[in-house]
Amino acid sequence: MSLAIYPGNFDPPTLGHLGIIRRAASIFDEVKVCVMKDDAKAGAMFTPDERVCLISEITEDFDNVTVSAFSGLLADYIEEFENPVIIRGLRAITDFDYEFQMAQVNKKLNPRLETMFLIADNSYTYLSSSVVRMLAKFGGKLSSFVPAEITETVCRKAAGGGDAR
Repeated sequence: MSLAIYPGNFDPPTLGHLGIIRRAASIFDEVKVCVMKDDAKAGAMFTPDERVCLISEITEDFDNVTVSAFSGLLADYIEEFENPVIIRGLRAITDFDYEFQMAQVNKKLNPRLETMFLIADNSYTYLSSSVVRMLAKFGGKLSSFVPAEITETVCRKAAGGGDAR
């Protein structure tokens, strides 16, 4: 059985993230989306648990996708799985520089760890969670950036509406 792990902050999940999940789910038998808890990252819109709920909602139609959160090193998280492949989405060459470095670090920490890069759909090469947070903060229309199932939740949260659910 082939297993992919797609780690990230997903704050909030975007249509670009969903595109990578959809493609990974078509390639691998199982995909585990892992919301990485990054305490050093300031300005988070959603808690890790809220992000798990959001991703679970937008992937509920995928039989082979599960979502969880983890605090720590990705190389440690994958220890409980047999031969997983890390999935990373690339939007631009600047993403590649960073992701290549992280793949090498992860490989050094765990030599059996492999990373597969999936290039984002052209429609989303400019899209990031940071852009969505900024648009939401200023009341921008999010329908072209965020899955429809969670657009209202993202807008409400950006307006100071408290919990995601």
